[in-house]
Amino acid sequence: MKPNSSMEKEFVAKGINGAIVFLGNKIIIERKGVLSLLTQGLKGNKEILVKQISAIRLKKSGLTSGYIQFSFLGGQETHGGVFDATRDENTVMFIKKQEPNFEKIKELIEMARDEQHQLKGSSSNADELKKLFDLFKAGAITKKEFESKKKELL
Repeated sequence: MKPNSSMEKEFVAKGINGAIVFLGNKIIIERKGVLSLLTQGLKGNKEILVKQISAIRLKKSGLTSGYIQFSFLGGQETHGGVFDATRDENTVMFIKKQEPNFEKIKELIEMARDEQHQLKGSSSNADELKKLFDLFKAGAITKKEFESKKKELL
């Protein structure tokens, strides 16, 4: 399932031990229901900024339930497969019919991460351009050097 070209700002994927709410710049792992209580206790919801997510692991359902797991700096996700994943607070389990929504969540998060990296890159170009202009104003570089470097940056 492909996301729209204009990125959705909110999408929910409900699993068997919780749900993931995508809000554009962050996700919320919501814990509701009996299985969530059994596997996660009373931990409550967890918010993770998209820019903090370093990896997303999507294990498709088959003989066992599938799951989506998030890694981020400072997080302690499990690496032992589906049985360990049931106890991991950064993981939400799902069944086959729920899988397309989790694939979409993964795509939306990856798109948001790519968009943030592009914005970060363009702001650094703007910073470089300002520094370059300041050098030109101070007389440290010629107008020709300024124009040449400006073209390169833009």
